[in-house]
Amino acid sequence: MNLEALRAAATSVRSLSMDAIQTANSGHPGLPMGCAELGALLYGEIMKHYPKNPQWPNRDRFVLSAGHGSMFLYSLLHLSGYDLPLEELKRFRQIGSKTPGHPEYGYTPGVETTTGPLGAGLSEAVGMAAAETFLAANFNTADAKVVDHYTWVLAGDGCMMEGISSEASSLAGHLKLGKLIVFYDSNKISIEGSTSLAFTEDVAERYRAYGWQVLSGDMYDMEKTAALVEEAKAETGKPSLIILASIIGKGSPNKAGSSKVHGSPLGVDEVIATRKNLGIPENESFYIAPKAKTYFTEKLEERKASFDAWNTLFDSWSKAHPELRKKWDRWFEGDRKAAAEAALAAAKMPKYKVGDSVATRKAGGAALQAAAAAMENLVGGSADLAPSNNTALPDYGDYSAEERAGRTFHFGVREHAMGALANGLSLHGGLRSFAATFLVFSDYMRPQVRLSAIMKEPVVYVFTHDSIFVGEDGPTHQPIEHAAALRIIPNVHVFRPADAEETVRAWELALLRDDGPSALLLTRQNLPVVEKADGSWRDSMATKGAYIVRESNGAPKLVVVATGSELSMALEAVDLTERTDIRVVSMPCKERFLALSDDEKAKLLPKGAEVYATEAGVSDGWEAVTGCRDRVFGINRFGESGPGEAVAEDIGFTAKAFAEMLK
Repeated sequence: MNLEALRAAATSVRSLSMDAIQTANSGHPGLPMGCAELGALLYGEIMKHYPKNPQWPNRDRFVLSAGHGSMFLYSLLHLSGYDLPLEELKRFRQIGSKTPGHPEYGYTPGVETTTGPLGAGLSEAVGMAAAETFLAANFNTADAKVVDHYTWVLAGDGCMMEGISSEASSLAGHLKLGKLIVFYDSNKISIEGSTSLAFTEDVAERYRAYGWQVLSGDMYDMEKTAALVEEAKAETGKPSLIILASIIGKGSPNKAGSSKVHGSPLGVDEVIATRKNLGIPENESFYIAPKAKTYFTEKLEERKASFDAWNTLFDSWSKAHPELRKKWDRWFEGDRKAAAEAALAAAKMPKYKVGDSVATRKAGGAALQAAAAAMENLVGGSADLAPSNNTALPDYGDYSAEERAGRTFHFGVREHAMGALANGLSLHGGLRSFAATFLVFSDYMRPQVRLSAIMKEPVVYVFTHDSIFVGEDGPTHQPIEHAAALRIIPNVHVFRPADAEETVRAWELALLRDDGPSALLLTRQNLPVVEKADGSWRDSMATKGAYIVRESNGAPKLVVVATGSELSMALEAVDLTERTDIRVVSMPCKERFLALSDDEKAKLLPKGAEVYATEAGVSDGWEAVTGCRDRVFGINRFGESGPGEAVAEDIGFTAKAFAEMLK
């Protein structure tokens, strides 16, 4: 270990970070300056990575959970040879740069996930670590470990305070993810001041209770930190938390150790004073120590040798195990949509006929089983609700500390962490993931659904018990605003299928997405399979998000748009009006419909016709379809406790009441 070169690298991280933040006049210098030694050690000595191929499947994953300290990561990616030129560091936090304010997946080579919401990165890393064990169980053989890497995390005090970290860390300990190693930057400072204002718990004891190995050290003793890492690696049955006491903003002579350096630039005078304190030429901005340059240049050759050795191992493994190699290629197909198309073409999806009466949660479960049989890398589970969500995969075993190849994940009652793990499983590569709970509990995992959408990860979220018709559990379990709340997240496709046939198609379309998440909203109660006027409704559902279920006699004077369980109610209501000039349209995915051109929309909703819509939830959002809120038959109050049909009758949400509106 070249301590002199590592110290030079740490100085360079401090220099690059404070100058980029000062140039942008925005940012968080405290963490990058306080953790610079750890960064140099990680990217220089500890991690297995190859900057010239950031997508190497067997690389170690590093997650900066404390994403506000993004210049820590950008500085190290630049120094170690990733495609991140110095000019991009000089454009920190500017439009179009590869150095956004918080790390964003897909924009910067070497960034494994979008972080910023504290605790989210640590929690997603649990999913990445689980993915490594699952893939290892599927592909490693007695003669070759082609999947063998670690997941590293840098978390701060804020991450430790967030509830999602507790959920995910508890699950990580239960699952005994021994190749997950988290560094805790314990500087005891938050934005408001000392963490003693609100955070005095014993974090070490909390994590020991979770089943973690807990180690402690000094952020600036690199030899001791390296030894702690070896100790963490030696413990294969527990994840490890390495608590490193640190000084926020270390190197700044007047602001180090205070909240002043957490989230604001040092200021011109303090930058000059810090350069002097660090031994950097006072007028040289974005300084990189020559010894650091030399060190990382030499390390790049070592990284290439490691990368080449793995490729040689992979080639020999491929020749010895051709069937496993074919499976690898299916799982790691770069075009996720093409891979899903190939799998679904062979899937034996369930079939239904008009008149069948099936709850869409049950139809969804049957579709999931068929998809899982065709897509061997589809994994996921529920937040302790699999029997109700119909989302277990009983033919493929349960994922656990003892059975790493099981495909059903038991997340426990941890919705927020479940969303994070689903993201981590997907981000790792090689897997497709899903997560399930009741729709009303989507509130608990909304931040992770949002991150899926930002990162364009095709996670499938299954939300059952989607309306007041869940009945007796009452208003706490009857979602009213939740469908609308999901729909307003950009890049989320919300599918609320009206019958079993639409449900199967919704699962297919969700799995065919490669640029964002999908949410399937499914019923507890049985729904009839309806006759569909559009003979190409499956294609229409894919391209338009809607289709004609029942055509009017002649040009329609009125169009009724319905979704989910309200389609059958709408058809009944139209019958009650005894009108023949009404067209009925099913719109299982409003996002796809609203993305159409005006001319395409008019083919379904003619401009001369009045448009009404109905859904068992808030009216908000449907005015984009109807043109005004007065033509939306929805539910704008909380429900009641009682049988579902009785609740609907009590609050006036019936076919008869809708028919009166249409008349």
